[in-house]
Amino acid sequence: MEAMGKKKLGFGFMRLPLTDSADSGSVDQAAVCKMVDKFMDAGFTYYDTAAPYHNRGNSEIALRECVVKHYPRDAFTITNKLSLFMIDKKEDIPAFFDAQLERCGVEYFDYYLLHAMAKEPYAKAESFGAFEFAAQKKAEGKIKHIGFSFHDTADFLDKILTEHPEVEYVQLQLNYIDWEDEKVQSRKCYEVCVKHNKPVIVMEPVKGGVLANVTDDVKEMLNSADPSMSTTSWAIRFAASLDNVAMVLSGMSNDAQAEDNISYMRDFKPLNDDEVKLVLKAAEIIKSKEKIACTACRYCVDDCPKKIAIPDYFKLINDISKHGKGQEPIAKASYARQTQKFGKASDCIKCGKCEGHCPQNLPVRKYLEDVAAVFEG
Repeated sequence: MEAMGKKKLGFGFMRLPLTDSADSGSVDQAAVCKMVDKFMDAGFTYYDTAAPYHNRGNSEIALRECVVKHYPRDAFTITNKLSLFMIDKKEDIPAFFDAQLERCGVEYFDYYLLHAMAKEPYAKAESFGAFEFAAQKKAEGKIKHIGFSFHDTADFLDKILTEHPEVEYVQLQLNYIDWEDEKVQSRKCYEVCVKHNKPVIVMEPVKGGVLANVTDDVKEMLNSADPSMSTTSWAIRFAASLDNVAMVLSGMSNDAQAEDNISYMRDFKPLNDDEVKLVLKAAEIIKSKEKIACTACRYCVDDCPKKIAIPDYFKLINDISKHGKGQEPIAKASYARQTQKFGKASDCIKCGKCEGHCPQNLPVRKYLEDVAAVFEG
């Protein structure tokens, strides 16, 4: 497989700026186009999207409007995904794929992956012939390279790669806080990809902003090592420093984030051994203070019948956990404001749709009870 781009930073179209914070589909295309232009001007070319992002299709449309319509097709690469959790019947896959091409405004995808593989999604993929469908589209020239994104154990990843050697790459959740985590198994999954000689695309390098908004003690520790580097940079550079990583995605939400990412990835320098030890020490400190391991992917939000802003409420709980009881009045005031637009945690009807969509396999319903106890008790 040829190089994904001359540079290791990819633009994830998952957390784009919005014109209305209460509507995840209200992508601010003017702001996105400005970010894209900066990204392209700096020599970056890789974009990642999916049908569920920004309320079903709006991420793909933004990519069409800000990238496809403004640049020659050979000037950029696009990854899209077969999101089987949005598909009820095998017969619906071709129409789903064709609609993605149409929304993106392209005739082919450079990279196409089976979305969020784990034990149950993989069983569905096998029963639906999803790998065979991707191979067929590759033969037709509609897909250049086939892969899958993954959220499960290293042993199960080894099983998939053994059963499907035709797969060309794997997209993994990989960051320094999850590197040695026994649930996420970032390091072990990475090592499985190395064993099978499959390049890795990194998703969640900053873990949904967790590694950008670290506690003051961690921030001071990182700044002491290199005051010229942002806290975010340590997370992205950690992932990019791994030899078998071909691309690191960043879900940029504003112009400042784009400028920051470009500043240290334009002429990327891998972390040295001491710097790697430093971020792994930071991981231990952060994990000791993090209550809910939510990445704010927002998969849980769109289908919630009560429109509960689940990731936003979890963040408030984590803010209190990280910064102490002094943060509680601020968090309670924020919760009160947000519940004027969204459902309260106590509105949860326990339907479980959120947990079915959660890549982190969080007990969302239980955590919502915790949220209600803190903010509504």
